[in-house]
Amino acid sequence: MVQQLQPTTDDIFYPESDGKPLADNTLQFELITTIKYGLEALFKDDANVFVAGDLLWYPEQGQPKINQAPDVMVVVGRPKGHRRSYKTWVEDNLNPHVTFEIASETNTIKELEEDKLKFYQNHGVEEYYLYDPNRTKLKGWLRSAEKLEPIPQMPGWVSPRLGIRFELVASQLVLYYPNGERFATYLEIIELKDLAQQQAELERLAKEQERQRAEQAEEALEQAEEALELERLEKQQASQRAEQAEASLQALRSQLKAKGIDPEQFEL
Repeated sequence: MVQQLQPTTDDIFYPESDGKPLADNTLQFELITTIKYGLEALFKDDANVFVAGDLLWYPEQGQPKINQAPDVMVVVGRPKGHRRSYKTWVEDNLNPHVTFEIASETNTIKELEEDKLKFYQNHGVEEYYLYDPNRTKLKGWLRSAEKLEPIPQMPGWVSPRLGIRFELVASQLVLYYPNGERFATYLEIIELKDLAQQQAELERLAKEQERQRAEQAEEALEQAEEALELERLEKQQASQRAEQAEASLQALRSQLKAKGIDPEQFEL
């Protein structure tokens, strides 16, 4: 009789994709990437905060069918770096602390507010945030003991774990950093970068113009000083010529007197 061996945990295959697209539309994709990269920017100086988007998370070893791919997830206490999937037992048994879901037309309320909520609740997520841009619905759940409890009022809410603030502005989700700055889209970041470069160029041109004006003023001052010096030299030379003429005249008078001639006769 041939004994059928059970696969070891090392032999079990954990897919790296659930076969679903990252986003079903451009707005959903923009929101996901804005949140993901905004959080990466927030924790850029903390080597032990891992942020991922649409990464398959396996919370239980040996159970590849138990998985979820949050649109965005944050794990505090795990190093940054690329991963093909997130396996809790490989990551010091740390589950994601915060998860985000951005709804699309294909998502159902049951999927997002029941199935995923239950999954996140059962696997240690501390905060779960859901935004539906089509219905302008913003919801959140915060862990209390063993349950994720609904957050009564989301606009103005500040995440205890992340420190970011949630707002609905013109019916659109807007997130704010702890310093009050708004999460920006990639395009807005590029536009801000371009604006900063333009401002830097304007400042450079202004400094160059100021330098040229200073050089021109210095040159004008030097020219004025040269003109004054030339005028002084001309006056000095004129004075010397007058003194020399007076000396010559006095010498001539002396010569005439020596010869017994009255110089006054010649109007000298």
